[in-house]
Amino acid sequence: MNKNSDILIIESILKGDRNAFSLLYEKYKRRFLLTCVRYIKRRSEAEDCLQDAFIAIYKDLNKFDSNKGQFYTWANRIVINICLQRLRKKSVLNAFQDIFDYSHSISVDEEAIANLGLQEITKIIQQLPKGYRTVFNMYIIDGYSHKEISDQLGISVGTSKSQLNRAKKLLKTNLDEFSYKLVESYA
Repeated sequence: MNKNSDILIIESILKGDRNAFSLLYEKYKRRFLLTCVRYIKRRSEAEDCLQDAFIAIYKDLNKFDSNKGQFYTWANRIVINICLQRLRKKSVLNAFQDIFDYSHSISVDEEAIANLGLQEITKIIQQLPKGYRTVFNMYIIDGYSHKEISDQLGISVGTSKSQLNRAKKLLKTNLDEFSYKLVESYA
């Protein structure tokens, strides 16, 4: 994504060019939808979040400062916040689930995992319990610190860390099962 083209598009939008916002939407809709799908399991709800996010981006576009970072990073934070608001409305974040600890070792076929596409990885992440998925997405994929997650979700830093640890363990199990099925389908 070209930072200069983003700035030119944003300047046009701020001057009242409505077509310029369509350019911005087309440029980023797929990437932002992927962010939404990582947080919101149902595609229709993820698409609703995407629309809400673009409305929020449009309303706050005058607050974007290209000296502080790239447009994508700034706008993706808005997308994530919209998704978190949706999750809060559904009381998902109050339902952090405990699962039993895995004591057995897990082996994963590295070659099978290396061949996974973005859709398969997203589907595996979506299988995580909602609380685990939210913390995993925020920490691993979106780069939030445990303190930021704690503040955003209203949980303790320790809960954030334990949810992440459990998410990783469950992901390993899910990846192991997926790679086993993948190997079996080619056998």
